[in-house]
Amino acid sequence: MISENEALQALRGVMDPELHRSIVDLGMVKDLTISDDGKVAFTLALTIQGCPMRESMAKNARAALLALPGVNEVEVTFGVMDPEQRKAIFGAQAGPLPRLNGFNRIGKVIAVMSGKGGVGKSSVTALLAAELARQGYKVGVLDADITGPSIPKLFGLPPGGLRGGEAGMLPAVAPLGIRVVSTNLMVTKEDTAVIWRGPVISATIRQFWEQTLWGRLDVLLVDLPPGTGDATLTVVQSLPLDGVLLVTSPQQLAAMVVRKAVRMLQQMRIPILGVVENMSYFTCPDTGHRHEIFGPSHAGEIAEAAGVDVIARLPINPEIATLGDAGKAAEVRLETLAELAGGLLERVPEPAAA
Repeated sequence: MISENEALQALRGVMDPELHRSIVDLGMVKDLTISDDGKVAFTLALTIQGCPMRESMAKNARAALLALPGVNEVEVTFGVMDPEQRKAIFGAQAGPLPRLNGFNRIGKVIAVMSGKGGVGKSSVTALLAAELARQGYKVGVLDADITGPSIPKLFGLPPGGLRGGEAGMLPAVAPLGIRVVSTNLMVTKEDTAVIWRGPVISATIRQFWEQTLWGRLDVLLVDLPPGTGDATLTVVQSLPLDGVLLVTSPQQLAAMVVRKAVRMLQQMRIPILGVVENMSYFTCPDTGHRHEIFGPSHAGEIAEAAGVDVIARLPINPEIATLGDAGKAAEVRLETLAELAGGLLERVPEPAAA
C-alpha cells in the first residue's frame, strides 16, 4: 500500500490550468484516504462551484495516482473552497502590477459585465470611458473580449497599434487620452479571427494586465466578453477588481442570463456597483414620446437579485450607432452618461480594514 506522502507527491504534478500551480500547493486536495485494497479517494476543493476545469483536473489526478504501483482505483469527489481559502489563494495574486510596479499607478479597476451577448456592453464601456475622460479622469480600457474585440473599432484605432519591448507593452491612445489594449491592436487586419483556446485567452488577459505600461490611471475599465467562462474567471480571479458594472437590455431573456452573472459575482464576493439598462427606450423625434421598443424593462429584477440600484437607463439613439461605426464613440454626449460617470467611483466600496 502506498503512503499518503507518495500520493500527495504524485498529485503535486497535477496543475490547475487557470492558476498554473499544483492542486496540492493550492490546498485543493482534501480528505485523502488510502485503503488496503489499493483504492485512493480524496475531495478536490474547487475555487468556485461549477469550475469549468474540474473534469480536466480530476482526470489528470486519476492518471497520476493510477501510475503508482498498487493503486487500483481512484475516487474523486468535488467540493468548494470557503471564502477564506479563496482569499488565501487569490489575495496574493490580485495585487499591484508585479513587473511594472515602479511605473504603473492604477486607482480603481472596474469590470463591465453582462453575461448576455448583444446588449451593448462594449459600447457602454467605450462611452463611459470617454465621459470619465471628459470629466478629468485618466482612463484606460483593457479589452478582455479576446475573440470578439470591439473597443478599438469604437475609438477608431487601427490594427497593429500595440508597441512594446523588454519593459512592456505601450497601449494605443484613443481620443481624450484613453489608453487601450486589445487583441485587435495586435493583428494586421481588423477582421482577422483570433482562434484560441481558453488557457491562451486567459494567459493573454494576464499579460495585458501585467505587462502593459499603463502609467498613472485613475480608473481602468475592463470590457468582459459574454458568459461566465475562462476569460471572465481570469479577470475575476487575477485582477484586483474594485467592482463590476452590470449591463443588460430590457428583454426578460437578457435579465435571465445577466442574473447568472450576478450569481457568479456573489459566489466570488465581487462588489456589484449597479445595473445599466442599455437600449431602454426610443424617444420619437416628432412627438417626444418614449417607446419601449424591446418591451417593458426587467432591469429591476437584476438589481433586486444583486442588491443594488438601476443606476442608468440608456436610450436607443441612431446617432450613437453611427458614431460608433465611424470610430467616433468619444464624441457621443449623453446627460445620463455624464451622471453615471460622475457618481461611478463613489459607488466603489472602501477596502475592508486589515
